[in-house]
Order: sequence, then structure tokens, then C-alpha cells
Amino acid sequence: MKKFLIADCLPMTVVVAGVAALMYLWLSADAAVSVVERLPGGDNKPKDVAGGNGPVKIAGTLVKSDGVPAGFPGAWPRFRGPNYDAVSTEKVTLAKAWPAEGPRVLWSVDVGEGYAGAAVLEGRVYLLDFDQDKQADVVRCLSLNDGKEIWRYSYPVKIKRFHGMSRTVPAVTDKYVVTLGPKGHVTCLDSKTGEFRWMLNLVKEYGTTIPQWYTAQCPLIDDGKAIIAPAGTVLMMAVDCETGKVVWQTPNPDKWVMTHSSIVPMELKGNRFYLYCGGSTEAGGVVGVSAKDGQVLWKTDEWKVRTNVPMPLVIGEDRIFLTAGYGQYDSGCMMLRLTESDGKITAKSEFKHPTAVFGSMQHTPIFYNGHIYGVGMDKQLICLDLEGKPVWTSTSANTFGSGPYVVAGGLLYVLNDFGVLTLVEAGSSGYVPLAKAKVLDGIDSWGPMAIASGRLIVRDLTHMVCLDIAQP
Repeated sequence: MKKFLIADCLPMTVVVAGVAALMYLWLSADAAVSVVERLPGGDNKPKDVAGGNGPVKIAGTLVKSDGVPAGFPGAWPRFRGPNYDAVSTEKVTLAKAWPAEGPRVLWSVDVGEGYAGAAVLEGRVYLLDFDQDKQADVVRCLSLNDGKEIWRYSYPVKIKRFHGMSRTVPAVTDKYVVTLGPKGHVTCLDSKTGEFRWMLNLVKEYGTTIPQWYTAQCPLIDDGKAIIAPAGTVLMMAVDCETGKVVWQTPNPDKWVMTHSSIVPMELKGNRFYLYCGGSTEAGGVVGVSAKDGQVLWKTDEWKVRTNVPMPLVIGEDRIFLTAGYGQYDSGCMMLRLTESDGKITAKSEFKHPTAVFGSMQHTPIFYNGHIYGVGMDKQLICLDLEGKPVWTSTSANTFGSGPYVVAGGLLYVLNDFGVLTLVEAGSSGYVPLAKAKVLDGIDSWGPMAIASGRLIVRDLTHMVCLDIAQP
């Protein structure tokens, strides 16, 4: 109200200029402070993007609490779990029926608005959260046992609500946890103590354009290196988690931009590379970047989308299933097959289907026992064969919105928009539901799930719960 009372006494041109200046400062400010220490990217950033000389870091605060790590061995250390496939292979017998009230709730916590899922390792639960009151990204470490906070590391970033704020899953090892914040801040901390190691500001250091609805790319730790796709002045990069030094960078001559898709590793005849779906108003595509030195081993523009959210799904040794559902360009689904000859890898499309057959807006499908499972544009759960043809659907009587799903113990756990969890047989004989219960009371239950030690962690827009899904 105060702004308008002052404005009443000023000439209109001054008012307009003042409001424009305030809006610019509000949108561009991220409370960044210059530091003398060298951070990754300082040698490569253009000055007009970096906003000044030298690298930029945001000063953070570590707060420790009385939570204690659980003594459970289970792990879900990154987006889509240990093997990047949303399939749990833990030897825990899971319940195939629930009481009317559903699986027992072991703990619940309030979280900032968003869709960021959890990572789990060594009895600790890691979450990239957002504190709206303090306008800060918050890396939280909780006990898997009771949800009590062990520590939190926060740094100030101004973010305007836009369908929530945080939406990425941390990557964690026994030494490091790496997060990627809504406005492109990559943070590496000690995974046990929360102590700061290093930070990247992708916008200021690498010219990243943050996509609509903020950053959704989940970071990857592989062989002690954080693998990130800035899709700005460089396409992809590897940073040593211990030192914060850049190991390699991949050029970006095609000027691909960041999408919501995440990076996933793949191997073909001994060649290990990272898959990424980059975007562009004109081209974009899929690329395979060498894990050894960051060189592009192959790329294709047969799959080009502007709003690509699901990440590439690795099918066996030489195939990649791609899908998108926002309608731009080639949304729907496609299967690429890779071939290698004389050390050269090429990618060619085996089939391409429109969204009427299958297209996923948000979640990456699951490849399990020779079939692909996912929720399509009609919100039905569907089982596809490897030609992309429907084997069965849940029918229009059983829809799931844009919720997540995982496989464990031969069972599909599927969550709908409003927190109803359905247990389904993960088989090709048909849609066979086994149990159903409402486990969340909020809306937009879209955050990726995590399973560890017979516990399932799910969330809606503002709450996270841990469920006991083990056989009593």
C-alpha cells in the first residue's frame, strides 16, 4: 500500500521508471557476493553473463540439529534410485495388501512448495527444499528413522512462486551431496556433516537460461565427479567433488538450452557416456557425451522438443526410449537404436509414435522385465512392448494424473495428483490392482518417490511422508 501512496505524489514518468527499476532489482537479485577463492567456471564465463569480474558464490549457513541417522542399509542415492531406473532391487519382502487406512505412516514433515523428491543413504534422507519466508534454498538432511532434522544448509535466493519452487532430487555418496537449485545454483556439501565444499552459479558463470518453472535437472555424481548440463557457454561439464575443479567441459556450438530433463549414464561396447536431451527453439536433440573426457560421441536431432521433462530411458545396451507430452515439436515417444562401427556411434530412430499412443508430461517411464510402464497423456497407466505398442492400460476408470511411480518387489507403486497410492502388479498380463489408499492430504503429489529399507517416501506440494511398505 505504501508504494501507491508515494506514487500518488509523483509525476507519472517517475513512477513508471521507479517501478521498472524495482522490478528489475527484484527479479535479478540473488543475494550473491563475490569471493576471492577460485570456483569452477571462473575461467570461462562471459562478463556480461557473470555480472562482474571473478566467480560468484552465495554465502550460506549451516545449522545442526539433534536428529540421528537410522541404522538401515537401504539406499536411494539419486533421482530414480541406485541404477537410474526407478526400480528397487532391495531384498525386502513388501506387503501386497494394506489395511483400509493404508500403509503405516512412520513420519511426516512440512516442506516448502515444490516437487523435489528425496535421496536416501546410510540412514539419512536428503532433500532440496525452499524456505519461502527467508527466501532461501535449503539442503536438508533428515533421519530415515523418524524424520528429525540432522542438519540444514541454506543460502539466500529470491524466487517468485511459479507452480512451486524446488523440484530436483539431490545426488549423494558417502562423502558428498550435490544439489541443483531452482535458479541454477549447484552446491556440494559433505554428506555427513553438511559442511560447505563448493558452489557453481550456472547463470552467472555459464550463461544458463533457467527454463520455465525453474530448474528441474537432477544432478548426477559418477566416479567422484558431479555431472551437470549447464547448456549455456558449455553443454555439459564434470566437476571433481573433492576439489571443486572442472575436469572437463563439452562445447555447445549448437547453442542448445537447458531443459527439465536429467542426465543418465549409458554404456555401449565399453564406451561409457552421458545422455542428455537439450532444447532449442530451432533444433535441440539428444547427445551422448564421453564420461572420460566430455567429447561428443554422437548426437541426433531426430528427437527435438522445447519442453522435455522425462529423461532418456536406457533399454538394454543399445536402445534409448524418449518421451515428452507438452505438445511442441515431436512430443509423443521414440525409440533410438545405437550402432557402433570402427569406434563411431550413430543413432537412428526405430519408431516414433504421437502422444495419442504414448507421451509423458512429467515422469520418466520404467523399463522392467522387457516392458515399458508409464502414465500417458490420458492419465492412464500403460504397459508398452518394445515396439511402443500398448499391451494393456488401466482404462479411463483408473487414472493417475501427473503423479510418480516406482517398481519394487515386482510391484508398481503409483501415486495420483491428490495423494492416492495404488499398488499394481508389474506384469504384462493386464492391469491388476492389489491395494489402494489415500496417503497424502494435499494437492499436486508429483514429487519423485524414494524406496529404501522397506520404506516409501512420497510428497505433495507442501508435505512429505514416510510409509512402511514392508510385509509385517
